[in-house]
Parts: sequence; structure tokens; C-alpha cells
Amino acid sequence: MIIYTPLSKEDIFYTSQEYTERQMISYNGKPLYCEKRADGSLEIVKLLSTDPKDFLNHQFSPGTIISQMNEN
Repeated sequence: MIIYTPLSKEDIFYTSQEYTERQMISYNGKPLYCEKRADGSLEIVKLLSTDPKDFLNHQFSPGTIISQMNEN
């Protein structure tokens, strides 16, 4: 497979350290790909929903910080 992109290899393929800090969770019934932060909270990296309406909800925007206590 050949990938033609202006991005660097590190931007496309995650290093092992970055990958271990990320996890898939269910938050308010929606599947999210999140990254664990130093203080124990989670930062949304990607919304994994198939419903287009979910992407319009600012609650699921990438970069939003959520606490693990709110996790469903």
C-alpha cells in the first residue's frame, strides 16, 4: 500500500506511547475514542458514531475534556 500525503509518518502512524494512552469508551451512550490526561480526566480525540446528528452536538467535539466519573 502506498500513501501519498504531505503529512509526516509520525502524524499518520501513532507511536506506542501515544497509542497506550488512548482508549475507546461509551459516554452518554455514544462511542468515543479518548486520550487519558495526567490528571486522570479524558480528552475526546474522535467520535465513533454512525449518527450524523451526534457530530453536531458540541458535547462530543474533539478536544472536549470529560471526567471518568461521568463516563457511562
